[in-house]
Amino acid sequence: AEAAPELSYREQLDFLNPIAQPLASRKLTRKLLKCIRKATKQKQVRRGVKEVQKFINKGEKGITVLAGDTLPIDVYCHIPIMCEDRSLPYAYVPSKTDLGAAAGSKRPTCVIMIKPHEDYQEAYDECLEEVSALPMPL
Repeated sequence: AEAAPELSYREQLDFLNPIAQPLASRKLTRKLLKCIRKATKQKQVRRGVKEVQKFINKGEKGITVLAGDTLPIDVYCHIPIMCEDRSLPYAYVPSKTDLGAAAGSKRPTCVIMIKPHEDYQEAYDECLEEVSALPMPL
């Protein structure tokens, strides 16, 4: 079975849904995916709408990363609002396939929450700073 050719960041932008704001830049997307890989090794990742939603409600802190190409958007359009209510940083990356792969899964994932951990604190803080600096949608 041949794998589909990898799409570049620019090509992935064609599949974004209308609510994918604030969108991480190519550089930030790379950093976030790298941070997710490190967090997965430490089991500091919450993956999937139900799980992320549950832990946001419980008041857990972390960076929420959403996939910008998830359709229908009704599946997860409430997550950014929950994040804003609890002043949690969140950002969209273009591809749910890349998001799933970064979390060590063969399945695409539309939402991931990265929790802070001392083993990758530097990478986490860097991502946190950049995600917090992104312009929020109105």
